[in-house]
Amino acid sequence: MAKLMRPGEVTLITGGARSGKSRLAEAIIAHENQAAIYVATAEVRDDEMATRVTEHQDRRGPNWQTEEIPFELVTGLTVLSKSGTPILVDCLTLWLTNILLAERDIEFEIKALADYLKESRTAVVLVSNETGLGIVPDNALARRFRDHAGIMNQRIAEVADNVLFVAAGLPLVLKGRNPAPLNNEYLNK
Repeated sequence: MAKLMRPGEVTLITGGARSGKSRLAEAIIAHENQAAIYVATAEVRDDEMATRVTEHQDRRGPNWQTEEIPFELVTGLTVLSKSGTPILVDCLTLWLTNILLAERDIEFEIKALADYLKESRTAVVLVSNETGLGIVPDNALARRFRDHAGIMNQRIAEVADNVLFVAAGLPLVLKGRNPAPLNNEYLNK
């Protein structure tokens, strides 16, 4: 049996869109029907996004507590971590979008998150898109987002115990270990 996440263990999962990042993150957190907290950073602004949210919730099932935290991520994690329940943050790139569009201090927010994770005593899995593998965006805002996303992923990877890159549903361990159970319902959905 694979080892469960240790208290304070931080895992960053990155990869492209629809690569299987969320399923892997859920598999890591949702072992043995244990309670878990899902931190949703997305803001539902249209029907398509609402459908995606419903699909994710249905896949996770009743043992998951969902918290919507589009902006105050460090504050939310600080409060939620008091329960000792493992936390999944999905996803950092949507959180980055929110703070970028709100014209908040991105460098400060990323540093605050990294500092929190260094001191966390709760198991945390974070999902983030790898946006720098494609073509250079054709506009300044998209280039700015891509650059900040790359920097954010680097900062979080520095403090994470485990960093996994997912492509075609297959995880590649870049740092640490893959704490997902070998046979898990999430990986087969």
